[in-house]
Amino acid sequence: MKVLNLQCAQQHGFEGWFGSEDEFANQLARGLVSCPLCGDAQIQKMLSAPRLNLRAGREDKAAAVPVEGDSSVELGLPAAGSQLQAQLLKAMRQVLAHTEDVGERFADQARAMHHGEIDQRNIRGRTSPEVAMELIEEGIDVMPLPSLPALKETLQ
Repeated sequence: MKVLNLQCAQQHGFEGWFGSEDEFANQLARGLVSCPLCGDAQIQKMLSAPRLNLRAGREDKAAAVPVEGDSSVELGLPAAGSQLQAQLLKAMRQVLAHTEDVGERFADQARAMHHGEIDQRNIRGRTSPEVAMELIEEGIDVMPLPSLPALKETLQ
């Protein structure tokens, strides 16, 4: 099994697990590899430090020296960038878990709650930027959220 450090054109870093280098190339060529954050299919393999599994290294963890090979450094990203990605995904998953998806009915549902026609609840959905601005002008609090492909399924 090969674990590769990958990066999309938007410079989002992530890991990919493949049976071999050829399998990675095959999947990449068929458009099956994409960024879990933005869905970009322009993926490049980044340099990474090899990991050696030596018995002595496992037994003497106290004497272990940090290896230059932190995935954020390997990807050319600051460590804070990787942490920020993880925090964003966690926050977005919490929003998804605690809101009801009303889809294209978002504006209608938000207005109905604002006018007291239906009970208040946490909702999310889709609307155009123009309609979102109309809602804000009416005094209805809305917040645009990014649509992240990684949120649709659990990451392994």
